[in-house]
Amino acid sequence: MTKHFLWVLFISLVLSGCQTASNVQNENSQADLETDSDAVEADVQQTGFIDTVPPVSPDDGDAIAEDNTTDNTVSSAPQPPKDLWVRMRHGFKLNLDINKPRLSSQLRWYSSHLNYLNRVSVRGQRYLYYIVSELEKAGIPSEIALLPIVESGFDPFGYSHGRASGPWQFIPSTGQMYGLDQNWWYDGRRDIVGSTQAAIAYLTRLNKMFDGNWLQALAAYNSGEGTVLRAIRKNKRAGKPTDFWSLDLPNETRAYVPKLLALAKIIKDPEKYHYKTHFIANKPYFESVNIGGQLDLAQAADMADISIDEVYLLNPGFNQWATAPDGPHRLLIPVKKASLFRKKLAEIPANERVTWVRYSVKAGDNLLLVAKHHNTTVSVLEEVNKMSSTMIRVGQELMIPVAGNKIESYTLSSHQRLLAKQSRAPGRNRIKINYTVKAGDSLWLIANKYDTSTKTLARWNNMGLADPLHLGKKLVIWLEPKENNSNRSVMKKVVYTIRSGDSLAMVANKFRVSLNDIRKWNPIVGGQKYVQPGDKVTLLVNVVGG
Repeated sequence: MTKHFLWVLFISLVLSGCQTASNVQNENSQADLETDSDAVEADVQQTGFIDTVPPVSPDDGDAIAEDNTTDNTVSSAPQPPKDLWVRMRHGFKLNLDINKPRLSSQLRWYSSHLNYLNRVSVRGQRYLYYIVSELEKAGIPSEIALLPIVESGFDPFGYSHGRASGPWQFIPSTGQMYGLDQNWWYDGRRDIVGSTQAAIAYLTRLNKMFDGNWLQALAAYNSGEGTVLRAIRKNKRAGKPTDFWSLDLPNETRAYVPKLLALAKIIKDPEKYHYKTHFIANKPYFESVNIGGQLDLAQAADMADISIDEVYLLNPGFNQWATAPDGPHRLLIPVKKASLFRKKLAEIPANERVTWVRYSVKAGDNLLLVAKHHNTTVSVLEEVNKMSSTMIRVGQELMIPVAGNKIESYTLSSHQRLLAKQSRAPGRNRIKINYTVKAGDSLWLIANKYDTSTKTLARWNNMGLADPLHLGKKLVIWLEPKENNSNRSVMKKVVYTIRSGDSLAMVANKFRVSLNDIRKWNPIVGGQKYVQPGDKVTLLVNVVGG
C-alpha cells in the first residue's frame, strides 16, 4: 500500500513538473512575442514602418487573397489582413449611412469612373501603407487615408492654380506653419513623410477646434477654419442647424466632403458598386535610410538598383538632381532594395556622393550667368563658396555642385517636369509660342494679349495664379486657330523658313494671314526689325481655303 502510494505520488510529481515546464515555455514564447511586438511598435513609432518585412510586389497581388484566409494552422492570435483595403475598412469611423443629394452625385461620378479609382490606387500604393499606419497611431478615422485622392489623385507632384502642392495639397503659408520647408532644392509639401505628418497635425487641430465633428474639420481643411466658423455663426444667428450639410460654404467645399464620403462608401462595400479594388499589400512599401548628407539622386538609383523615376516618386520633395544640402538627409527606398542601398552607400566616401566642378571666372561673367550655366542658383553658389556678396572677379575659382548624369536623365526633377508639361499641346493644330517675361509683364497682361485666361496660362506653365513672374522667365502659350464659319476651312500649322528677299509682310501676304498674327505667333522673330534667311516662322494656315 505504501509502495503503491509513493509510486503514484512520484508519477504525479513528474507529470506536474512536465505541465509546469510546458506552461513556462508557453509563457516565455508569449513574452517573446510581446517583446517583439513592442520592438516593432517602437520602430513604427520612430520611423513609420516596419523595416524587417518586405512588401508584396503589386505584380503578385492577384495571387493573394483579398481578405483573411483560414487553414489548418492553429494560431494564438488573429492574423492581420493581407490586403490593405481590408485593414482600412476596420478603421472606418465616419457615419457613411447618409442619404444626401450631394453625396449621391459624387457616388454616381466615382462609380461610373472606376478606371480612375484603379489609376489613383496604383499611384497611391507606394504611400498608402505609411499613411494608414500613421493615421491609426494618431487615432484618426482611416477614411482620411482617402483624402489624397480627393486632393491630388495621389499625385505627389500635383500643383493647383491656388499654389497648393503635394499629395495633401498644402498652400505655402500652411506648409510653413507646419514645418514644411520650401526652397530651390526641396519642397516639404511633396515629401511623403513630412507632408503626412503635417496633415495629421493640422487635421487633429481642426478636429479639436470643431469639437470632434470630422465633417466640419474636413471642410475647414479645404476652405480654412475661418470660412467654416463664419458659416456656423451665421446659421446660429439665423436659428438654423450647424451640421456640415446645412452650412453655407463655397461650392468647392460643399462637394469636397461628399467626395471623401463617396470614396469611403465604395471602398467599404466595393461589390455593391461593381468595383474590384486594386490589391495593395498590407506591408510597408519603403524604408527610410539616413544618408548623412547630400547625395546625387542618379547615384542613389544606381546604388539601390531602381529607376531614377522610382527615386523621385518615393522622394518627390527633392526638386533638383540631388537631395538638399541642408536636409532632410534621408531617402525613402523600396524595402526589398534598402539593404543593398545601405551597403553601397557605406562604400562611397561622403565627398564622392555629389559631383563637383572647379570653375574659373572669365571676363563678362556674373554669378547669375554662372549659376544658370551649371543648373544651379546664385544662393547655392554663395553658400557653397562662403561668399558675402554676389561680386566675382576674373580668375576667381568657384566650387560648383553639378549633376553627375546628363540633366535630362533626371526625368522628374522640377525643371524636367516643367519642360514636359510645357511640351504637351492641349489640342490639335495649336501653335506653341515661347514667351520670355519682360519688365512690366503680369500673368493677366500676357493672357489678355494672347486671348486666353490667366488660369489657363498658369496651367500650361505649371504655375499658381499668385506665383511671381521673374524677368526672363520662359513661358509657353498655345494659340488656338480662329473660328471660321466657312465650310472650306481646315487650319494647319506650317513652319516656314525665311528665304533671301523675304520679309514678314511678304510671308503674310503669301499665306493670307495678318502681319500682326505672325508677330503674335512668333514673338522672338516678330520682335526683330528684319528677318534673316534661315529664320523659321510658325503660321496657322487655312490649307483648303487657299
